[in-house]
Amino acid sequence: MLRSPVSIVTLAVTAAIGCTAMQGLAWLPPWKLSAVMGVLAFAVALRAGNTWIRLPAVLLMFAAWSAIHGALAMDARWATARDGEDVTVTGHVVDLPRRIGADTSFVFVPDKDAADAPRGRLRLTWYRAAAPPKTCERWRLTVRLRRPRGTLNPGGGDTERGALQRRIVATGYVRAGQGNTRLSSPACIDGWRDRIGEALDARVGVRDARILKALAIGDTRGLDAADWDIARATGVSHLIAISGFHVGVAAGGGVLLARLLYACLPWLALRLPRQMAQAAAGLFVAGAYGALAGLGLPTIRSLLMIAIVVLAGFGRRRASGTSLLALALLAVLIVDPLAVLAPGFWLSFGGVGFLMLCVTPRATGWRGWLGALLRAQAAMSIALLPMSLWLFGSASLVGFVANLIAAPLVSFIVVPLVLCGCVVLGWPTFSEFLLAPAAWVLSWQWRLLATMADWPGARLNVAESGLPPMLLATCGAAWLFAPRGVPLRSYGALLFLPLVLPPRDAPTHGAFRAWVLDVGQGLAVLVRTRSHTLVYDAGPAYAGGQDAGAGIVLPSVTALGVDPVDTLVVSHGDSDHAGGATSIVTRYPRAARLSGEPWRLRFEAERCVPGTTWSWDGVTFRFVDVPAPKAGKTSGNDRSCVLAVEGTSGRLLLTGDLGNKAERLMTVASLASPLPTVTTIAHHGSRHSSDTVWLRAVRPKLAIASAGWRNRFGHPHPSIVDRHAAMGIDVYVTNRSGAVRIDFPANAPPHVEREWRRPRRRYWHE
Repeated sequence: MLRSPVSIVTLAVTAAIGCTAMQGLAWLPPWKLSAVMGVLAFAVALRAGNTWIRLPAVLLMFAAWSAIHGALAMDARWATARDGEDVTVTGHVVDLPRRIGADTSFVFVPDKDAADAPRGRLRLTWYRAAAPPKTCERWRLTVRLRRPRGTLNPGGGDTERGALQRRIVATGYVRAGQGNTRLSSPACIDGWRDRIGEALDARVGVRDARILKALAIGDTRGLDAADWDIARATGVSHLIAISGFHVGVAAGGGVLLARLLYACLPWLALRLPRQMAQAAAGLFVAGAYGALAGLGLPTIRSLLMIAIVVLAGFGRRRASGTSLLALALLAVLIVDPLAVLAPGFWLSFGGVGFLMLCVTPRATGWRGWLGALLRAQAAMSIALLPMSLWLFGSASLVGFVANLIAAPLVSFIVVPLVLCGCVVLGWPTFSEFLLAPAAWVLSWQWRLLATMADWPGARLNVAESGLPPMLLATCGAAWLFAPRGVPLRSYGALLFLPLVLPPRDAPTHGAFRAWVLDVGQGLAVLVRTRSHTLVYDAGPAYAGGQDAGAGIVLPSVTALGVDPVDTLVVSHGDSDHAGGATSIVTRYPRAARLSGEPWRLRFEAERCVPGTTWSWDGVTFRFVDVPAPKAGKTSGNDRSCVLAVEGTSGRLLLTGDLGNKAERLMTVASLASPLPTVTTIAHHGSRHSSDTVWLRAVRPKLAIASAGWRNRFGHPHPSIVDRHAAMGIDVYVTNRSGAVRIDFPANAPPHVEREWRRPRRRYWHE
């Protein structure tokens, strides 16, 4: 069974299903139990002669193998009880440290012989480091650690899943002090990568070298948010990172070098056949390039396929493309079954597999190859569309045209020039002769891509629709590119409809929904009526130019299918409330903008005026009056816009960072309502907010505090939680619940419909 290509493909697909199935569990069995099950399944798979027995055994074997890796990785994580503890660790820096302003972020691997050291990789930040660590260096550091934990929101990324896949067991920062010591600076591959990057900066300039470094050594540190936005909008992200095709180009260069060597020294054929030497040279050059590129998943896949081809050639055997891909898939899953957690795993193997199955040259000569090229590009663009929409909530419809231009230029001109230029970096004249044209071509191409990124369809966003519509659309893509003779191929496009046009469960007239998003130490709330969307605050800004508006709020708007945003209210100008607002204004420039402190924003906005009222779909929005103090200066927190949203059966009160001084000035008449009320806890649950008198006037049934996990302010303060509990108010906190959805039906009291973190849905979540 295992000797035929079809059986190898079936075995690989079965293994992938087994590894993937375990990732959908909320809890994993103990690793010892999984080990016993895996051994039994392996024995059955070896002895069974029936395919219908062997394949389930293989599936169970790989499921157990994946469960073992998952359980051991979770056991290695930093204990929650030790969060905030300072420890001294000795180890070395891996990968390429990233400089963010005056701070440095890096991955640190402690020595295994230390009894108290974490058992895995640490993601650390060194704030205002005078002499930041470099890759490969050994250090003794005093660090404050905590268990990996991120935010959970609709359509958002999963930091805890990423930490599991990368084997990050703790995050933290370096404590300032005299104990932080550089021990040595040994040589390593990552160090060579760093020095090559510095040399490229010196040859062509930092700005022009940013993409050259990504192509040559997989160094994307120089790419900013605008660069990545252009790449995603034009579908060329796979070209910026090291793609499998680039590895193939490097292998082709090795083959060419071996052929030239044999042409100059024909007698070498007497010692080693030319074909075997070419294959070995291609593998060596591809391996060297892959090592310098950081050995990403597409690189590993291509190297494994090249290695299998070389070994098959040495054994005088031939292997089909699908067999090569299946064997590479099996090798990846055997070494790292948790690779299925990475989106790149599915895009890499899925895209290449679809290409092999659906695209074959139909004619000889240049016309046949040109037709195959166009068909391959169309197939990749359409085949990866469902997966991109499912994984990221967005895709590009201009990717086909952009890749027709960018892929040949990058793969056949830029990459060879860059690689040859890196080889001769020691000779500045020769390297600049090769690198300057590559930089010029990339600069011209990037300006063209920036223009294409503004074309209609460059950013296709769809609401979350689940796994079945994605699989249905993928089947539709396969149907579209099925061989001639398959009937009604054009009807495959109809299978895309459930994915791109998911059903929308809109609130009825007089009803609305609200989502208090999990943005860490900040606030962002979405409010949706039947046909309108309001965003109240946009979360914090982060180091390195990132913000919660682009990373959390906008993906949530897309995933929930509530775009476009009609009105943006920024309660006041503090960064934890206004930090992401610019990203929302950039995406939705026609949205109305209101704020309690418009002069502190980076865009034009009107001041929210108390008493201002408007109505959407039977739901009333009203800014509540917050009187100014008769004496003294009003603080920025007390300038927060307080917004009341009233449906037919419930009210939502959004309070920003209002403090208890301002709360005491508000009248009972402005706060009281016969409707059941839900409120955000002001100032994230600070002990200087949520006054007892204020709570008695508002009489909320539910209260939600938006606060970061183990934040340094201690929000929400225990006294505030106890005060709410004593008055019979249910309290939800985003750092424990994740994002919280509250429904306000037209004929029923408001209630919490869903918490994104509870109940536990994946074993890697706390």
